[in-house]
Parts: sequence; structure tokens; C-alpha cells
Amino acid sequence: MTAGCAIGLGNVWRFPYITGQYGGGLFVFLYLFFLAVLGFPVMMMELSLGRAGRSTFPGAFRNLQNKNVRFRWDFPAYLLFSGNMFLLMFYTVISGWLLAYACYFAVGKFRTMDAAQCQAFFENFLASPGLQTLFMLIVLGLTVFVCMGGVRKMIEKVIKVMMIGLFLLLLLLVVQSLRLPNAMQGVRFFLYPDVNKFLSDGVWATVHAAMAQAFFTLSLGVGSIAICGSYIGHDRSLPAEGVWIISLDTLMAICSGLIIFPCCAAYAIAPNAGPSLIFITLPNVFHNMEGGPFWGFLFFLFLSIAAVSTLIAVFENLAAFGMDEFRWSRKKSCSIFGIILAALSMPCILGFNLWQKFRPLGKDSNVLDLEDFIVSDNLLPLGALYLTIFCSNRFGWGSENFYKELNTGKGWKFPHFFIPYMRWGLPAIILAIWVIGIVKRFHLFEF
Repeated sequence: MTAGCAIGLGNVWRFPYITGQYGGGLFVFLYLFFLAVLGFPVMMMELSLGRAGRSTFPGAFRNLQNKNVRFRWDFPAYLLFSGNMFLLMFYTVISGWLLAYACYFAVGKFRTMDAAQCQAFFENFLASPGLQTLFMLIVLGLTVFVCMGGVRKMIEKVIKVMMIGLFLLLLLLVVQSLRLPNAMQGVRFFLYPDVNKFLSDGVWATVHAAMAQAFFTLSLGVGSIAICGSYIGHDRSLPAEGVWIISLDTLMAICSGLIIFPCCAAYAIAPNAGPSLIFITLPNVFHNMEGGPFWGFLFFLFLSIAAVSTLIAVFENLAAFGMDEFRWSRKKSCSIFGIILAALSMPCILGFNLWQKFRPLGKDSNVLDLEDFIVSDNLLPLGALYLTIFCSNRFGWGSENFYKELNTGKGWKFPHFFIPYMRWGLPAIILAIWVIGIVKRFHLFEF
């Protein structure tokens, strides 16, 4: 289930276009480096918190905190935990877009469209709150249905099948992309470090983007990983589990790049086109490709499965919260949070049409940008910072308790000499990520 949470749109959508924006190969190297020195340690803390606390994020803080300390560590955790809801408020909408495009490719909708028509089609789709709501409710309904079945009986089995299907589709799409003309130019851009471009694009901006992506792709800091840890037994060590999860996550990100960048090179498309690359540019690419409708359908089916697997894993966090905090039954908790989430997803949809004049973060921004800003730029890094302080401080859980829980079970053990880094170095770096992110967002300083 943890792999389902970690593998999602952060890998298959955000990673390729962020890589394109920040120069390709050297960004990939920096991303992998920060995934190891930042993402992995924070994931270890969150998995340990979940397994030892046997509860959702706030409950785990409450169960594990130093009982001699008056400060209620669980109170701020409730605010950080809200990041799961904020994340799903736009994740359900984007997942609906992906499912819609898979359906449209299946019926040959893009067969005769040129680039301008693909752009107009996407704009018309966004202008229709009814269509967006329909597909959002479909993916949300599927998510609620799976979570009602329980972790052992339904969620783990469904996500396991999804992951197998995901990697089979991934393999097919990678092979097809690498067969395109000039595909190796795209691979070179993706994996070859260009130091000159790195220096010209801004060193600190690229470094910060790589650090931020390492957090975003793993959904760290809001308890999404902690709930998965609560379902892991004590028979195997968490570092071994974490290496497996991050390896799958990295493989997914690299393979996504091997799908998208060869397509960009083959059809002379700018790889830094941003989110529009998926919904405007690539449909036109598939239109010009032999067997395009079939490959387009597989591509968007692949994206849909990745998105829904994350939806299921994160929604389970909300369902477990209702069961732990309010003693609701699983079906009642899933039903209530499903209805709440359906309502809270509407502002994101309406931000593209009826509320399009609302610019919460300035020119060209919308409700989705605001929700993404709340989660990605604030709750994720602040949650990770709070978690590291709690796990490494004797006034919280304490580094020795954390270290003992982390290495319980068979498998690779986490070296003890990393504890000082996790106590002092990691919080400082995470704080820097948050501050730089705010500065960049509001253009307070040029890097």
C-alpha cells in the first residue's frame, strides 16, 4: 500500500516536466541524491511513527510522545494531517481528467485533431464543470468502494494488481517511445548532465526544485506514509521496506521520463512545456504516431492507474482517521469522507470556469494553484520538519526510541551514526526548503 501512495502523479506527471524546466540530466542526478539524503530519512521517520503508534498521524504523536512533557504534540499534527484532504481536493480532479482522456482515446476522439484543436478541446473540457464533476465522481466512487473493503481484503489486493498492470503498461510505452525517430536525443537530454545549462538556469533554483520534488513525490509530512507504516508488521525492518519503496518510486520516475522525452525529441516539442505537455501536446503526438489512438489510450490508462492507486492509499488515511478518532465503522467513515471530499473538490473544478476570475496567488493562478501551494509549499515541508523534531528530540518521541523501532525486524539496519544528521542537519535543510519555496513563490528574491 505504501508503494501505491508514493507512486503517483509526482512521478509520472510532475517529474518529467520539472526535469524539462530545469535542464534534464543534472536535475535528475540532484533529485536522486536528495531522494537518498532527504526523502529516505524522513520516510523512515514517518514509517516508524506509524508502526509504533499504530494510528493515524495525530494519534501516533499522542501515543508516542514523552508523557512527562505537557506540550500536546498531537494538536499541530491535526493541522498537518489536513494536508491529506487538501491533496485529494485537487488530486481527484486531475485523476478525473486522466480517466476522461483515456476514455476519449478509447473512442478515437483525438484521431483527426491537430495541435490547435487539441488545445481547444482541453480548454472546452476545463470550461465544463459538469464533465469534470462526472469523471471526478467516478474516480472518487471507485476509491471509496475499494477502501470500504478494508486493507487486507481489498486495498492491498487492488493496489498489488494496479502496480503489476502499471509496470506492464510502463514497459510497453517505454519500448514504443524508444523506437521513435530521434528518441536517443530525448534520452540524452533526460539523462546527460549539462553543467553549462545548470549554471545558466540558476544553481540554487535547480537545487531547490530537486529537493522539493524529493518530498512531493513521496507525499511526506502529512501522515500518508504513517498510516501505511501502521499496517507493517514487526517481522521486517523498515529500512529494507523503505529501500524497496524508493526503488519502485525511482524506477517509475525514470521510466516516465523515458516515455515522454523521446516523444518530445521525435516531434520537436519543448520538454519544459509544463502540465499542458500531458493534456495538449502529447495528444497531438499520439495523433501523428502510427497506432496513435491505441498508444494514447494506454498512456492515459497508465496515468489513471498511477493516480487512483495514490487516491486509494491517501483516502485510507482519512477513513482510518474517522475510525480511530470518532470510532466510526469503516463503511460510515468512508461514506462521510467521500461525501465531504466530493463537495470540497468542487472549488478546484469551478476555478477553471465559473470562478476563473478568482486569482488567489496573482496573475494566471487559480484554485488548484492555491491548493497545491498549501500542500506542496507549506504542509509537506512543515510536516516533515515537525516529524523530524519529534522523532529526534527527547521532549517528543526521542532518537533512541525511534532508532529501536526503525531497525526492529529482519533485514538491513539503519546505521546509528546517521542519528546526529537526522537530529540537526535534516531539520535545517527542510526549513531551508520551506523558506526558499515561499521566497520563490512570491518573487521576494532572485536566485
